Amino acid sequence: MSDTQPLLSPEELAALSASLSDGTLDSQPGYNVDVQVRKHDLAAEDSSLGVNVASLDMINERFIRMFRLGMLEVLRTSPRMNPTRTQMVRFGDYVKELKAPLSVNIVRMSPFRGYAMVVIEPTVVFSSLDSFFGGFGRGVGQLPAGRLFTPTESRIIKIILQVFFRSFKEAWAPLTAVDFEHVSSEINPQFAQIVDENDLVILCRFESEITSQGSGFVDMVIPYVALKPVRDLLRSRVQTGDGNEDSDKVWREQLTDAVHDAELEIQILLGKLSVSLSQLQSMQPGDILPFKKADFARAMIEDMPVYDVEIGAMGSQVAVKIVNAVSPNTPA
Repeated sequence: MSDTQPLLSPEELAALSASLSDGTLDSQPGYNVDVQVRKHDLAAEDSSLGVNVASLDMINERFIRMFRLGMLEVLRTSPRMNPTRTQMVRFGDYVKELKAPLSVNIVRMSPFRGYAMVVIEPTVVFSSLDSFFGGFGRGVGQLPAGRLFTPTESRIIKIILQVFFRSFKEAWAPLTAVDFEHVSSEINPQFAQIVDENDLVILCRFESEITSQGSGFVDMVIPYVALKPVRDLLRSRVQTGDGNEDSDKVWREQLTDAVHDAELEIQILLGKLSVSLSQLQSMQPGDILPFKKADFARAMIEDMPVYDVEIGAMGSQVAVKIVNAVSPNTPA
């Protein structure tokens, strides 16, 4: 039994009931009863304040160039890889769209917490296998549901992953240093549970046209929460470097030398005067136009003032002596 007293006595409750019955008491009291409300789930992740998808698209574009070069070294052929737009989906919805067998690889992406997933469609595996042994990248058709990858096919998958990880590290290098560690492999995506089904993941899909018999895909699936530590960097887009790389220093020096070798034409403005069009049309040879001579002449480059100068002579040549520099915004 609770020792707390009721808020209203029986007499007060009877009075409220009587007021409601005879209509003297408003049955809909309250404040802001017409205000529109919007449902908000505190347990849901808000993706609107998180990862900048456009930055990931830029990283993926750089990854494609490096991945094609890496595959060319091992397969002697350059696959056509087309990145699709980066998507943010729920992990359960993504897994439902996949059909086994697939090469599903669980990896640890340091320094991010948790696990990521690299999914390679069998078409890409068998096309790479055929190219590796001197073929033309032909596939083997649809595989049965319970079919496992052979040791040779597993070796090709390992080669693809090595190129994939190396290219991804180089693509992310201007933003942050990342490293990959292969944890496990599956053929059924239902057994690869890197996050909860309702959690958001970043899906980076790369369509491969390595075979003439069709196209396959390679997916990079990263948990949304794993990218939160670098979301500020992703919001400000991808940086191309901090400017301290040796290549940047060489390029800066070469650009400086090229700018210093540029030729400029200097014009000396002795004075300015204004006349009307009628005066200009009535002028005859011998007419004199007086104007007030300034203290200094003005040196101009492309109609932009640069120096105040004095007019003089040096030997048999007319010359000018620089007096002081002039702001480009100074009227001529």
